[in-house]
Amino acid sequence: MENGDRLTVAEFMRRYEAAPGVRKAQLIEGFVHMPSPVNATHHAKPDGIIQLWLGTYSLDFPELEVYPNATLVLDGDNAVQPDAILCQPGAGAKVWLDEAGYLHGAPGLVCEIASSSASIDLHAKFQAYRRNGVGEYLVWLVQENRVRWFQLEDGDFVEQKEAAGLLASKVFPGLILDVKALLKHDKSKVIQGLKGVRKKR
Repeated sequence: MENGDRLTVAEFMRRYEAAPGVRKAQLIEGFVHMPSPVNATHHAKPDGIIQLWLGTYSLDFPELEVYPNATLVLDGDNAVQPDAILCQPGAGAKVWLDEAGYLHGAPGLVCEIASSSASIDLHAKFQAYRRNGVGEYLVWLVQENRVRWFQLEDGDFVEQKEAAGLLASKVFPGLILDVKALLKHDKSKVIQGLKGVRKKR
């Protein structure tokens, strides 16, 4: 499998399974994308904060799962690997696991840490997530020091506006993001933004 190959999802998954040395590969709108090595400052550290935020929220909701860097099959042209997924998988749900353990469907929330991948995350991936009915899409533009959170309304992604420096999920009540704290990498304050506002759904 090579960067830029034009494949179907079935062929992409076959090649992916046959190449155990490939850790991160995605099929986006029918084309293979194999990203460059992960930068600790611009990607790994922000990614860890997002995982901590989602994981802390999910503690009160045993039916929810947080999937870091899991392959998600959206449709026949897209098998992506988001930085984080928050969803409730299972029979009859919008997201389910196949026999090989891969996710399919439209999660409630998908998060991406965008540094070198910003153009893909806000264009090709954005369109694929929107078209396939992903409920919410959060993009942390690390080098721009900015967060963009989109919510699906009438088949289109509508960007949220901050209220008192906070962004909040409509899909997951009580999932609050202190944007200023996030951009400062203040983990404690990001988590404090969840305490006292989480409610059982």
